[in-house]
Amino acid sequence: MVKEVSDTMDLGVQAQEEKVDMTNVPQELVFGLDIGTRSIVGTVGYKNSTNGFVAVAQVAIEHETRAMIDGQIHDIGQVAATISKIKEQLEKMTGRTLQQVCIAAAGRVLKTVEADATMSFSNETVVTNEHIYTLNMLGVENAYDILRKEMASDDVKFYCVGYSVKQYYQNDYPISNLEGHKATQIRTEIIATFLPDEVVDGLYAAVERAGLYVANLTLEPIAAINVAIPEKFRLLNIALVDVGAGTSDISITKDGSIIAYGMIPFAGDELTETIAKKYLTDFTEADHMKCASTYADEVEYHDIMGLSQKIPSQEIIDTVADTVKMITQNVSDRIKELNGGKPVSAIFVVGGGGKVGGFVENLAQFQGLPKERVALRGAEVLRDVTFLQKNIEVDSLLVTPIGICLNYYEQKNNFIFVTVNDERIKMYDNNKLTIMDAAMQVGYPNEDLFPKRGKTITYYVSGEKRMARGENGEAAVVLLNGHETGINTPIASNDKIEIQASTRGKDAGMQVGKLPEFKSTLTFIFNGKTITCSRFVSVNDILVSEFHEIQDEDHVEILDFYTLKQVMELMDILKYGNVKVNNMPATPDTKVYDNFMIACDIEESGTESQFRTEESTDTSFSSVEQTEESEQINETEQTEQINETEQNEQTNETEQKEQTKEAGLEEPQAAKREIGDDPKSGSIHDLNITVNGEMVSLKGKKQYIVVDILDFYPVDTSVAHGNRLLTAVNGMECDFTYPLREGDAVRIEWVN
Repeated sequence: MVKEVSDTMDLGVQAQEEKVDMTNVPQELVFGLDIGTRSIVGTVGYKNSTNGFVAVAQVAIEHETRAMIDGQIHDIGQVAATISKIKEQLEKMTGRTLQQVCIAAAGRVLKTVEADATMSFSNETVVTNEHIYTLNMLGVENAYDILRKEMASDDVKFYCVGYSVKQYYQNDYPISNLEGHKATQIRTEIIATFLPDEVVDGLYAAVERAGLYVANLTLEPIAAINVAIPEKFRLLNIALVDVGAGTSDISITKDGSIIAYGMIPFAGDELTETIAKKYLTDFTEADHMKCASTYADEVEYHDIMGLSQKIPSQEIIDTVADTVKMITQNVSDRIKELNGGKPVSAIFVVGGGGKVGGFVENLAQFQGLPKERVALRGAEVLRDVTFLQKNIEVDSLLVTPIGICLNYYEQKNNFIFVTVNDERIKMYDNNKLTIMDAAMQVGYPNEDLFPKRGKTITYYVSGEKRMARGENGEAAVVLLNGHETGINTPIASNDKIEIQASTRGKDAGMQVGKLPEFKSTLTFIFNGKTITCSRFVSVNDILVSEFHEIQDEDHVEILDFYTLKQVMELMDILKYGNVKVNNMPATPDTKVYDNFMIACDIEESGTESQFRTEESTDTSFSSVEQTEESEQINETEQTEQINETEQNEQTNETEQKEQTKEAGLEEPQAAKREIGDDPKSGSIHDLNITVNGEMVSLKGKKQYIVVDILDFYPVDTSVAHGNRLLTAVNGMECDFTYPLREGDAVRIEWVN
């Protein structure tokens, strides 16, 4: 921030060697320098036990030449010489040696960028400090990207000197603190502040030439607002305007925090130039005239002809009236821009330029505020400051240098040098720097720091949407001074950082055979043999094997039937005669569902069946062998072996019977089977048969006869629905006492 020379001289903080009483003053003092366009103000002091500030000594010296323009150093040597004078005089006044100094950067070179960042979670997650830190860093990175695009040049390097959070969001709802809350998405809105490299280098060079070491660097708007607007006032929407010589710096508070910084390159020097042109004076004389008009009724000056003149102060005020309107109009517009297009609730004005007649009144008018809502802040902003130096006039011009000193206690910081992958960089040290910050500084891609998940695929099973996620890759390998560590590890000056990029995980993959539904099987009874096979699967209406890889947006259907043609093909049966499914004539397109019974005359077969049967362990068409199924097969194996020959004979007998009927010959009247010759007889067991084409399971007995079916299958015997009730087993007529065996096909019906 820049100051009016005459103002600082009138404060009594000019170059002097007044000895200060150092009794009870602690040994450690803070030295703050406000390096302005017209002058440099130095303050030495300390923070007392009540959190107030004790200003031990102050010195102000104007530049002998225009070594600074608009707040930026143009002549490093001249600025360094002035700093040396201030250092020497403060040392004489205090009797202390000064080695470290706190400084602030001017507003003209300040770049502020608003940005946001979002993090999403696959599931509802409790938000931790780690999540919040990463979210904020993403916001800073986005702000830096915006700044680089705005500058449209890679030649100028900027450093982030701080950021503040404007607002957090939990699942799109505003929230003040995210920690501990559950969310699927979190978002932040931040304001990040940047300085170009040459500004920092110029300030450091001038200070170092004066024999000082920079202990802390802050921003002038931050320094000023920390004194002028205490935290208790920051809930209100207030603007602070610091009107110096080269720039007018603006800070805005709202909802408890500083929400924006800004500046305009119009300030006291514009007023001084207007006066110089009107009254034909040099710049210094015009500056004196401007300042004198703020406290005297009449101003005396000398023009370039050497003539002495006297004019009323009001005449000077009238001369600069248009310039004041221009400056206040620009200040007002900038305030509205920084405040989201709206005026603020109140404005505090500090700095010498704001003392000029009409400044406060015009600013209130342009903001649409009552004039009492725009105030020139003076000694009241320094009520918590104690001055040990005698005969000093307390003025708002001391706000910034004292704020610079106070910032030392709030946030000690400096620039440090570190090496990232053999690139040496300079970083603004806020005492919170991590490897993550260094990586961002060198432009290391954020996606190369964190594990990358492989491609995710989305597919549908019977119309149900499903997702298969890719695998997580490996996180970046980070070495700090040769030792492996994490990206959030704190760093210090001269640290050596090595980063190996993170990896991407394997893309998602899903085979048909790995679908849970594919584990289910279908069981058929084929010519008396129990056959178990895997279900057919179609992908996008094309039949596939269990090894088929499902692709993104595939539609999968797991079929619960075989066609008879498919059964024959998989059984490797080349030629066959009559075929019945559940005792009903069948065609190749007949659908065969679970537990259906197939009977056919095989004329020619190829190789051994590829179905899994009791006599074959081949599982090439069955992706999963369930234990229960295997046990069931073992239980029925003996029965099938014993009955196989007899069932085939019965099938032949059935065919002969049908042929006899067709020829008009007499049919056999009854089947023959002895009770108790079932291999399972003797122990209670279940018996599975078909009744009129439907699967029926008989339970609870050691042996079963036809009449037992009536307990498990609905047959109306209360009323006659024909001449007689026909009962037949495997196509041969029998009575109700006929013994039953596993797999029998029974027909019960009323006939005429």
